[in-house]
Amino acid sequence: MPAHPALGTPTIRAEGTQKVTGAARYAADHTPPGCAYAWPVPATVPRGRVTAVDTTAALAMPGVLGVLTPDNAPRLGPWEDPTLQVLQDHAVPHRGWYVALAIADTPEVARAAAEAVRIDYAVEPHDAVLYEDHPGAYTPEEVNGGYPAEREQGDPDAALAAAPVRIDCAYTVPPLHNHPMEPHAATAVWDAGGDRLSVHDSSQGAGTVRTTLSALFGVPEDHVEVMSEHVGGGFGCKGTPRPHVVLAAMAARHTARPVTLALPRRHMAATVGHRAPTLHRLALGARRDGTLTALTHAVTTHTSRVREFVEQAAVPARVMYAVPDLRTSHRVVALDVPTPSWMRAPGETPGMYALESAMDELADALGMDPVELRIRNEPAVEPDSGRPFSSRHLVECLREGAARFGWEAGRTPRRDGPLLRGVGVAAATYPVWIGPSTARARAHPDGGYLVELNATDLGTGARTVLAQVAADALGAPLASVTVAIGHTGLPAAPLAGGSAGTASWGWAVHEACTDLAARLARHPGPLPPEGLSAVADTTEAAKKKPPYARHAFGAHFADVQVDTVTGEVRVRRLLGVYAAGRILNPTTARSQFIGGMVMGLGMALTEHSAVDPAYGDFAQSDLAAYHVPSHADVPAIEAHWIDERDEHLTPMGGKGIGEIGIVGVAAAIGNAVCHATGHRLRELPLTPDRVLAVLGPER
Repeated sequence: MPAHPALGTPTIRAEGTQKVTGAARYAADHTPPGCAYAWPVPATVPRGRVTAVDTTAALAMPGVLGVLTPDNAPRLGPWEDPTLQVLQDHAVPHRGWYVALAIADTPEVARAAAEAVRIDYAVEPHDAVLYEDHPGAYTPEEVNGGYPAEREQGDPDAALAAAPVRIDCAYTVPPLHNHPMEPHAATAVWDAGGDRLSVHDSSQGAGTVRTTLSALFGVPEDHVEVMSEHVGGGFGCKGTPRPHVVLAAMAARHTARPVTLALPRRHMAATVGHRAPTLHRLALGARRDGTLTALTHAVTTHTSRVREFVEQAAVPARVMYAVPDLRTSHRVVALDVPTPSWMRAPGETPGMYALESAMDELADALGMDPVELRIRNEPAVEPDSGRPFSSRHLVECLREGAARFGWEAGRTPRRDGPLLRGVGVAAATYPVWIGPSTARARAHPDGGYLVELNATDLGTGARTVLAQVAADALGAPLASVTVAIGHTGLPAAPLAGGSAGTASWGWAVHEACTDLAARLARHPGPLPPEGLSAVADTTEAAKKKPPYARHAFGAHFADVQVDTVTGEVRVRRLLGVYAAGRILNPTTARSQFIGGMVMGLGMALTEHSAVDPAYGDFAQSDLAAYHVPSHADVPAIEAHWIDERDEHLTPMGGKGIGEIGIVGVAAAIGNAVCHATGHRLRELPLTPDRVLAVLGPER
């Protein structure tokens, strides 16, 4: 055991003081002398072509430095993501696509100039509405995550027909938006020669941004420097480069000045990705004792005509329960809409909402306790691959959660005047992802240590946990370790996404610090002035395919109150219990679990977006119309975990916790509303109008 144990102990954030005092600088805070500002001009038609751009009024404004259009913008090189080919031609694939960029001495003048630009269009017919039997629906080759779009085992149709108890149901999840606290922003600077680019970007992966900008602007990768030291949230929408950073670099090249571009929040819905809507059709067959015999889960979703992205919402059904006859499938429709992308637990979040709601419906049909139904169908191995689980403690999560929540006592629906009370449960899962990473550790003569790698802290506490990993491996006090991250000049590391950050980065940090500790033990006398260092690269080890199926699991419990007069649903209590390997820092881990649960509450009750069929854009494009939970919406929330020891992960033994917290929450709340009212609502969110519609005159 280390002399100064750090891992597993509650530790406050290393950068906490910087953030609460305002000393932490985000992308838009880096404004060098002479910095200019840019403001994009979004298309106002749902589809078509730009036929004319009139910049006369904009250019006449004092302080305006220029207006970039498809006719004068710098030409970009080819890249795999066409959403970044901004201002390269006159096509408008969807409303909100950027068609010009105003640049000025101040952000206020840049905004006014953007509003003064006049665009003429040739409007083309558009199609922006998803529905299940859309004639354009097709089966993609694969879905997000590289999964096959379809999987089938046995004969699920025959098994369903023969099942003594079966249900067939449809669920709908609307488009959802990430809306991190910090909108996307970038500050770009070209050197005097115009061949070296420096960028501060609000991104989940500075390395990916550097590679992208290098290709687009035709400069060597080592001539591009990207910094993402502090990032104000992302939830996936900052996982890949977005148009703002390309436009900032364009504007900086055009003006030969530093340029800052911060996206207005109203632009984000059409520009930085969203969770695509998903239409679910599920059928479950079971014996009368609750044993599942058949499961089918078919998902229809949308993508854009610019780039294909398919939410893998049927994939969780492949790993959750022991079902001999199983079919999961995805269809997608390319529409004239913005390109969807990652949002916290893509696939698992909408997929488990539908699956866990259907499991609750089956429990009702069987007259069985929903917790017992899930336990009864616990698989011995991963159903999809047949591989053993590295660890799977879902049953323990369900049982401990039920005990902590008082599940048995709450199973009787209650009424207090116009208020109905009910409880619900749902399971959660998320896969373990681990990517290759490098790290460097250095010991200084003064007894301090520096750990360096190009990781990103989105506000999750990554700096703090990496310092704990280093301190443990070095056997050193935590206070002696400094962590430098968020810069492409540091050792390469993967982006922050897929709940893989700490596992991937921490492995490399652990190896580098273990090696450094061994070097220090062998080193005679005092250290040289430059200290001693060690470097680790986990590429070979991380690329090896494990013989185990590796997933985190959890159980969510909800206690809700439904007002039969107003239709309002209030969540009185949420409780989650997780099996996510070793919890490396209880303080930041609890914060992550609770953050995910709050986001799931918003998905269940308030968050909703819709594509306007006439304009082809999202009607809810700001926080006034898209309602994320506020403090008053959030009830007492409890996050717990079991002591899970998994020997088949990284040396730290953690599984990643950024996403599992959201996965089952919406289903648990929906199941609780059904328990309270006796009516099943199958479309999110559970707004008062929908609740009142099912209650009818009986309320």
